[in-house]
Amino acid sequence: MATVTLKGNNIETSGQLPKVGSAAPDFKLTSTDLSTKRLSDFKGSKVVLNIFPSVDTGTCAQSVREFNTKASEMENTKVLCISHDLPFAQARFCGAEGLENVISLSDYKDGSFGKSYGLDFVTGPLEALHSRCVVVLDENGTVKYTEQVSETTNEPNYKAALEAL
Repeated sequence: MATVTLKGNNIETSGQLPKVGSAAPDFKLTSTDLSTKRLSDFKGSKVVLNIFPSVDTGTCAQSVREFNTKASEMENTKVLCISHDLPFAQARFCGAEGLENVISLSDYKDGSFGKSYGLDFVTGPLEALHSRCVVVLDENGTVKYTEQVSETTNEPNYKAALEAL
């Protein structure tokens, strides 16, 4: 388990993020068009996994906006914004914001992504949601960078994540 905070209060996650240099765990997530996406669908591209509790919170929404802006500047890179939000809510948010450079994916069906990446909250008011994390993968799905944001209300270190690409 890892411990992070929410407004200064300790909350625990289900495990540890994958180690840098390891193969990223495969996943099965739902896209806004309700199709299933797997890690293998992105093989050959660099991948930024922007993971957060809910797009309906200010910090989470800002991370999607920020990565959307940065993604338009990156070659051969896909930014996957992953939460437990329903695909309909993700589509509504990105549509209303005009965000076209990120791919929204939902872990709402079985939560297996959060479990296999060790990032689900297991205590506190956000229990069962994802903690705020960034995982960067190379074209072969090897983990190049990870960050589990220590204070959930803070934004991730965008610069460090993008430099890992």
